[in-house]
Amino acid sequence: MSAVGTRTLRIGTRGSELATTQAGTVRDALISAGHDAELVIIKTKGDQSMESVEKIGVGVFTAELREALADGRVDVAVHSYKDLPTAPDERFTIAAIPPREDPRDALVARDGLVLGELPAGSKVGTSAPRRTSQLRALGLGLDIRPLRGNLQRRLGKVESGELDAVVLARAGLARIGRLDLITESIEPVQMLPAPAQGALAVECLSANTALVAILSELDDPNSRAAVTAERALLAELEAGCTAPVGAIAEVVESLDDDGRIFDELSVRGCAAAIDGSDVIRTGAVGSPENAEELGRSVARELLELGARELMNVTEAGDADV
Repeated sequence: MSAVGTRTLRIGTRGSELATTQAGTVRDALISAGHDAELVIIKTKGDQSMESVEKIGVGVFTAELREALADGRVDVAVHSYKDLPTAPDERFTIAAIPPREDPRDALVARDGLVLGELPAGSKVGTSAPRRTSQLRALGLGLDIRPLRGNLQRRLGKVESGELDAVVLARAGLARIGRLDLITESIEPVQMLPAPAQGALAVECLSANTALVAILSELDDPNSRAAVTAERALLAELEAGCTAPVGAIAEVVESLDDDGRIFDELSVRGCAAAIDGSDVIRTGAVGSPENAEELGRSVARELLELGARELMNVTEAGDADV
């Protein structure tokens, strides 16, 4: 029986294998805590379109889930946090950010190849401007091809030989149990992941304080601090989830002058030109309690270094005006 009444908690999720697996971890955690819960599949525009996210708009994977929350069809929504718009919506509360998966990007390539072994001209699939720009900046001469569809469809492009490799979020492969397919986990020094990549957002109505309290038991403080900083960086840049912006924040242990251990939050961010002509990187370290301001301070430094102009560079290499 649920602590918010006798009704089973309805957890809204997209219908893909990855989405239902992610939401299933939240359902199972709630059941383990003594609350009846079930998944409710919600169709989204992002699932029904094969256009790139830049064309169909920010929030295409989350808007319908939020509508289902607002009209009472579901009690909880589970999102891939990186898909949520940065603008706050006071109707909803992110009640929990469970422990985050490894946020790095991953390469799945033919013949077990890593990035540095792919011959010039190799066809590599991704539709994320962030990945496209950073891959091009590596100067490997790769032929970046657009890629949409669920994980299995993307992976199938390599298996069929249509593409030589694809770049995906490592977290997605981990959640569906296919880490064995990864030929290289790409280190942040080569490619910074999307802000909040690998993190889940467990959302409910702000007014439902009893449910907020229940869901908050699933929250991981270190994951929340890291994601808060990364999302603040994105918001300060006034860039959406499809912008060529990368960020990673981590809670790390440090020693003070007396040899005592304390936690610090390390934040790194980048902005890139889509044509790969330049990537600006910077970072900062501070208290996890100041995660939002730390993320914003890194963004402001990126802006001072020319991030705005760089993010406006087009495929042709010219700045939009």
